[in-house]
Amino acid sequence: MAVRWLCSLFGKPFDGGKRMEPGGSAQQQQHPPPTEQQQPFPPPHPALTRLSEVQREAAALGPQVSTFSGLQDDRDYRRLERELTQLLLDVDRVDTEGRAELQGARKRAAQEVEGLLRYLEENATHPSRLAIEQLSREARRLVDERVVAPQRAGGVSEIDDELVDDLQRLVLRLTQVKTEGRVPLRKARYRALTRLCAVQDVLEGRTRRQTLSLPLPGDTHRAVHQINQVMAQVSVARSQLVALLMGLSGRDSCAHLSRLLTEMQVELDALDVSGNAAIRNYRKQVVEEINGLLKHLDLEGEGDDTRRYDLAQNDSIREIEAVRAHVSHLREGVLRHCLGGDLSFRPKAELQSLLTHLDQVDTARNPCIREARRRAVVEVQAIITFLDLREALVSRHPGPDEHPSHRAVWRVLASLSDLQAQVLGFDGKRADKSYMVLEELLTKQLLALDAVDPQGDPANKTARKQAVKFAQNILNYLDMKTDEWEY
Repeated sequence: MAVRWLCSLFGKPFDGGKRMEPGGSAQQQQHPPPTEQQQPFPPPHPALTRLSEVQREAAALGPQVSTFSGLQDDRDYRRLERELTQLLLDVDRVDTEGRAELQGARKRAAQEVEGLLRYLEENATHPSRLAIEQLSREARRLVDERVVAPQRAGGVSEIDDELVDDLQRLVLRLTQVKTEGRVPLRKARYRALTRLCAVQDVLEGRTRRQTLSLPLPGDTHRAVHQINQVMAQVSVARSQLVALLMGLSGRDSCAHLSRLLTEMQVELDALDVSGNAAIRNYRKQVVEEINGLLKHLDLEGEGDDTRRYDLAQNDSIREIEAVRAHVSHLREGVLRHCLGGDLSFRPKAELQSLLTHLDQVDTARNPCIREARRRAVVEVQAIITFLDLREALVSRHPGPDEHPSHRAVWRVLASLSDLQAQVLGFDGKRADKSYMVLEELLTKQLLALDAVDPQGDPANKTARKQAVKFAQNILNYLDMKTDEWEY
């Protein structure tokens, strides 16, 4: 039987162990006598079948693991961990019967599952992921204390420029979290940023509208009372939206709030305000406020699209990078001419056109693209301010009666101009000695400005204040160049 199976494997009939004689006819050799039907390949071993099933199940979980952006206490993390652990147990239960090929197959299957488990845990416990969560908690605490809690208590939310600035600082810190190119970390950072930026937009819209004389008195028109009621409901919906975006609402949902806001719009549309332009404008402003809230209610699935947070191929990022390359070329030219004492190369018009170009870049409400554009704008502005100061220093002709404090400020500005040239050309890291030297020299210039006594002269006070701001901007630019920010 073994001989017959080998013969069937190579497509040859079994001749009963007899060899065909060399003198046999060609017809006999081409058409051998009929034999038994060829036997099929033996079925795979049950152990291999089970291991293949495990590998298919692990491959099905792979995309979920590779894009999971939560923490270890998230429900999806526990589910994925449980399913992968079960697959490992299934692999361990496979009986290899001591055969080397089955042991190797089981080892490979176990390594695949263990790799997914390890990747899942590494991303959920990565220091950058924990940093994202810590910043998100800071933002939630700030918004809860200043906006959500007062509204729930029946009071007035403390929405002011200070709150907006605090949130902006958190946004900048989030954009600076390193992701090492890991998709889950990019996704987590993007989701945190989109929600925080949405809260910023909502609150900034509120601070702008606080300057309007709204709501109007109810005796102006019979429809005003109804619009005022809707306006009060919009104020409550704003706090509900902020709570939803920051994960501070356990009851409401985006769909429910969207339904309420849409009903408010329908109620406003049904009002008869014909013949009264002031009331029409009032209703229009309230409708715009509702639309401003509705546009932020599509964040339920935000971040699931890889193109939103993996920006390597994003058209806007490519456009910004092209501008930055042009800026780099101009910067090199400016420094080369200035170091040679030639101030004729002043591409300010070209730099201004680049600023206009950057203003027109579509950020698609993406905070990472917005931050990339902001940083490119800072790079352009740094060159413009450098050129402006150089020109001011060259054209300066102080008189003999110039105030000593004013003269001292200009001396510091001359030193700052030289340091700014070094900062513009700096291309190292924060651990470099040259970085620490530049930082120390800039700090000394700030101390020198603090030592200037304006002697009560308003012009001297203003000059010193502007010089301090200029020095601080150079320090901030140096920090920005070395913070190793990534998209």
